[in-house]
Amino acid sequence: MLTVGLTGGIGAGKSEVSRLLVECGAVLIDADRIAREVVAPGTPGLAAVVDAFGEEVLTPDGSLDRPGLGSVVFADPEKLAVLNSIVHPLVGARSRELEAAAAEDAVVIHDVPLLTENGLAPLYDLVIVVDARPETQLERLVGRRGMSEEDARARMAAQATREQRREIADIVVDNDVPLHELEQRVKEVWAELVRRARTPAKPPREQQE
Repeated sequence: MLTVGLTGGIGAGKSEVSRLLVECGAVLIDADRIAREVVAPGTPGLAAVVDAFGEEVLTPDGSLDRPGLGSVVFADPEKLAVLNSIVHPLVGARSRELEAAAAEDAVVIHDVPLLTENGLAPLYDLVIVVDARPETQLERLVGRRGMSEEDARARMAAQATREQRREIADIVVDNDVPLHELEQRVKEVWAELVRRARTPAKPPREQQE
């Protein structure tokens, strides 16, 4: 099994890259999707979030108001740290369960938005960073996701810098390109991942450092 951490700034196009990798044959473990599952109605995760932030973070049907909570925490580093301390351990535990269920020869892609911020690179055999210019990120967030420019900039500022992400990258995927070029680049990356998956196992990154 080859474990790969996939990350990138908000609006960089990481989801598109993960989709293309799945088409190639990768097993995807999506931290964002798991993060939603662990705070679904009736879960201990949601109860902990409500204890920390109050019932105003709930919608009328009792589910988490993710946009409302996001607008609060992404503008306040301390509140963001509190939310992360609740959600991240739950996401990590579920991710490990899913990885353990994958085939022995699988290429497992962990789609982790905050991989850089949380120092998670040593957990994976290698790290792929999807990179885009900040101007491109902002354009996508405002134009495609309908965020206000203020909210988009706040969310970008709450994440690691472009330079910090690139520092931990084993492979960088440039996503300031047309889709057909991105598709070709992902195919090249997939070929490299398959090659690495077939080579003899090496000690984890954390043991090599």
